[in-house]
Amino acid sequence: MDFGLPEEYVSFKDMVHRWVDAEVPKSWARDLEKDEHNYPFALWDKFTEAGFHGVGISEEYGGQGGDVIMQMVLARELARSLGGLAWIWGITSFAGSKSIGIYGSEEQKRKYLPLIASGKLKAAIAFTEPSGGTDLLGGMRSTADRVEGGWKLNGEKIWSSSAHVADYLLVIARTNKDVQKKHQGLTLFWVPTNTPGVKITPLSKLGMRSMGSCSIHFEDAFVADEYVLGEPDKAWYMLLPTLNNERIMVGSFCLGVIDGVLEDALDYMKQRKAFGKLIGEFQALQHYVADIATMQTTTELLVNYAAWKMTTGQDCGLESNMVKLVASENANKAADLGIQILGGMGYSAETDMQRYWRDSRLWRIGPITNEMVRNGIAETLGLPRSF
Repeated sequence: MDFGLPEEYVSFKDMVHRWVDAEVPKSWARDLEKDEHNYPFALWDKFTEAGFHGVGISEEYGGQGGDVIMQMVLARELARSLGGLAWIWGITSFAGSKSIGIYGSEEQKRKYLPLIASGKLKAAIAFTEPSGGTDLLGGMRSTADRVEGGWKLNGEKIWSSSAHVADYLLVIARTNKDVQKKHQGLTLFWVPTNTPGVKITPLSKLGMRSMGSCSIHFEDAFVADEYVLGEPDKAWYMLLPTLNNERIMVGSFCLGVIDGVLEDALDYMKQRKAFGKLIGEFQALQHYVADIATMQTTTELLVNYAAWKMTTGQDCGLESNMVKLVASENANKAADLGIQILGGMGYSAETDMQRYWRDSRLWRIGPITNEMVRNGIAETLGLPRSF
């Protein structure tokens, strides 16, 4: 039984690791993150130059190729330095390449995937609603009504990351109210952000600052039929595989955060002196760093297992939920321990521990709360639905 990554993934991981240290070091990430109102276009451009937007997109459509495992390796290495700013790559990878790549038409694939792969198209996800939060289906108020040649979209979305700079929004809305179950009658739209009736407003928040998160208002926004993804009224059935992918991706970002925390903690413990000796000699701090290393290995095994199951076409719903749960809680706890190890410097904006903590705190809430993830795991194990 081999728990290691095959050589092609190890080589890719080493290459990205070196690229991150040279091109997007932690000090630069700190500077980018300081101003939440300035989107880091320079970071996007670096991803473009490196070809990362094409990872996971078939060469047939102008991409670099690579499977889910390759994407997760990239996500981990980017987050080691960038933390939540790695979502600058991840959002379009999910909203654009994954979504269109899975349930887009051939015409849509040929039109949009080369633009995504070349870094010429940015996308954002517009699913969450103010009245629903994690209760996406129960809180769905956005509607799209049939009109000649397309649809009239009305409603409001919230916490749409990078929507203010996106070219397209991946939007889910109710198109049929005469249904027996809440997951029925939903449709996916690929909405140009310059559509009349679309208003995007940035929001302030705790972490992932310069990436930007927004509220979006749709008021009689006309969306032509060509922007419907997949079959109308069947969106939820199409989304489920990509939601698993998103949760594994979150787990990979969290694993990268743990990598960064462990690097910084060990470096500081080997240099900082207190009470006449290096703090790396203190037993309590050694226990903290041992816990972080254990979290790292535990998370890595889960991420790799879930990514392997998805890549090989196996059902990974249970594992993707477990990855999201364990990885987000481990990352946030590791960052908290990292702050404790660094003491006052861990709380300072001059170091990265506070950034890791703020960014990883979101992943315990989104894209789905860990409480709801636990409900899903219990239901998968045969227990009755609790919500």
